[in-house]
Amino acid sequence: MARTRLSRSDRYTQLIEVSWALVRAEGADALTLGRLAEHAGVAKPVVYSHFASRAELLAALFTEFDARQAAMLEQSLDSAPMTVRGRAQAIADSYVGCALAQGSELTGVLAALEGSPELEQVKRTAERAYFERCRDILRPFTDADGMSTPSLTAVFGAADALSQGAVSGVLTPGEAIGELTDLIVSAVDRS
Repeated sequence: MARTRLSRSDRYTQLIEVSWALVRAEGADALTLGRLAEHAGVAKPVVYSHFASRAELLAALFTEFDARQAAMLEQSLDSAPMTVRGRAQAIADSYVGCALAQGSELTGVLAALEGSPELEQVKRTAERAYFERCRDILRPFTDADGMSTPSLTAVFGAADALSQGAVSGVLTPGEAIGELTDLIVSAVDRS
């Protein structure tokens, strides 16, 4: 059977999709470059030409997730009322919604990111950018400095827990989104 020859960018997209499917089916620990090659139906050198290491692959998965999360946030904002509650709801909808769309496989990737200083730095950089975007979104409803970093840290710590609750079925998506919206509004009111 002949293999389909894809462009470099199409092959990269395929490898990311297959990686997520592998993590979903077998967990993040099962994700190796060799296993990815096997599941993608390509030779190992093809995978190695895209990702020099497992750490690089995990960073790419997180970066892809982060880009989707940012896009979902912007999409939610497009239809959100320009009120503190409307903006808070858009943030909550997109945060919980993205976690639900990704499912439980995100937990394994996040845990693997915490396993090395380089990977943790990728995660922290993305978090800071997301915090700053949310600070800007909510700035019209706060003092000139916007929400404090401790408040944003608390809100997104809760957002992670609420999202995980929704992904695991402990909470309904509506409960997670509603609670997160209320927390954001409360934090803004204190700013």
